[in-house]
Amino acid sequence: MNKISSCAVLIFLALFLAACGGGGSTPPPPPSTGFTLASLKGQYAFSLSGLDPSGAYIARIGSFISDGNGIITGGLEDVLPLATGQPTTTSFSGGSYSIQSNGRGSLTLNSASNSALQLAFDMQSPSSGFVLETDKNAEGSGTFTLQTPANFTNGSLSSQYAFSLMGISFTNNTVAPISIVGELATDGNGAITGGLLDTNDGNVGEPVPAVPIPPSSYSIDSNGNGSGFGRGTMSFAGRSYAFYIVDSSHFLLLEEDALGGSSGEALQQSAPPTQNSQFAGSFIFLAGGASFLGTQGPVATVGRFTADGNGGLSAVTADDNNNGRHVHIQNATAATYTIDANHTGSGRGTFTFTNSGTGTYTFTFYAVSSTEAVVQNTSKGYIATGPLNSQGAGPFSLETLAGDYAFNWSGVQLADSTAVPLAEEYAGQYTLTNSSGTSVNGTLDYTQLGLSTFNLLTGVNLTGSLVVNKDGTADNQYTFNVNSSPTTTIHFQAYFSSNGTAFLVTADSSRTTTGVLKLQAP
Repeated sequence: MNKISSCAVLIFLALFLAACGGGGSTPPPPPSTGFTLASLKGQYAFSLSGLDPSGAYIARIGSFISDGNGIITGGLEDVLPLATGQPTTTSFSGGSYSIQSNGRGSLTLNSASNSALQLAFDMQSPSSGFVLETDKNAEGSGTFTLQTPANFTNGSLSSQYAFSLMGISFTNNTVAPISIVGELATDGNGAITGGLLDTNDGNVGEPVPAVPIPPSSYSIDSNGNGSGFGRGTMSFAGRSYAFYIVDSSHFLLLEEDALGGSSGEALQQSAPPTQNSQFAGSFIFLAGGASFLGTQGPVATVGRFTADGNGGLSAVTADDNNNGRHVHIQNATAATYTIDANHTGSGRGTFTFTNSGTGTYTFTFYAVSSTEAVVQNTSKGYIATGPLNSQGAGPFSLETLAGDYAFNWSGVQLADSTAVPLAEEYAGQYTLTNSSGTSVNGTLDYTQLGLSTFNLLTGVNLTGSLVVNKDGTADNQYTFNVNSSPTTTIHFQAYFSSNGTAFLVTADSSRTTTGVLKLQAP
């Protein structure tokens, strides 16, 4: 595997990594949302990606076991650090964790070599949440999800899955972002029987659409890591991966080959649309990544549309942040979608719309179901990936949105005349009230990585407000004040769904950052 150690990667890649000095002020007492040590009980798969202190890509996926009383009884992880180019598998002998009533916690995983992986986490529910690395060995964030150990077998993977991978590729030591989305079919006996994928690789220059996946294989480990933690390996389309099973409908992936590094997940498809009439309703989407045209910096796009069941899109609204240039898109023209009739059953589709000021935006998606998909931004020069969800029925208001939220933001604080860019990752929890004034109050942890900077701030007070626009389906403004020293104010454009999820992109010229919020359910 090639050795990649370039701090220049920082500018381009932080938004692929599934998000200012001084100490945090004293936070208010946490709200009583009902989480306890027992809320984190069972076996959890986790995934983080980010940058190491040299600016090189690093990603990890794994599994840990918690006893519901503050003790980690074991764990396993795969790590791909492209600074060295050598993937490793590490066993955790134990560890500990703590949880506040608002779902914020800390977790330590101890390895046999006496090193430790230290994490802060924010629980969305007893089965999932967001996680942030806090040991300063890397700048990274991600998610964790409750596993079903009974599904740690080859036979549990017997279906068709939509997948999404994000990371970097390299050719002759040339580093570039890459996104891969697609679908693959497994037979439950160790065979991948086929599939389809779309690749958008900055080292290629143009997206490569709808390439068939030849038959290949997968296998749960036979050394105890498979039955104990759900680990296995698979290969398809010329790339090799480690995977960890969450359950029969979901597994995590980490690329481990000579082509670069990427990580992501695969979700079982359930009656994905096979024609335009089966894709109808309102949807929100989010895609973060990088551009290799123009200013060649981070990009992030969030939006919503209504599909009419006949190939047309209406009520298209979006916000695009291209290296700090924020554009609010409305009154889009030439807005259409197509479910791919040439690959029936794959769940593949495309959508496009045109903005008079910034041109045409194009996207490819693979549907998990009629209400969920993974999406790839294939607009000219863009390499970006993210989720697409059904928006559900509005209207949305402060009254209907009020509640307790866990969140993850990931992006880049952009360079100016006095500073270099900083890759940033945030995770935290807050309460949103129906007040028309300061409606946000919570706490967060975050890391910042620059060419000669690595900041970690924990327990920072978070305040802010939400302005809901009209019926709340589009163009809402979240303002967050990160009350470290000095206070940093971040402005997001927010799009809500009826299931308590929101997708966000910054409207600031000083940073390009994506965010995901989830309503907590203790």
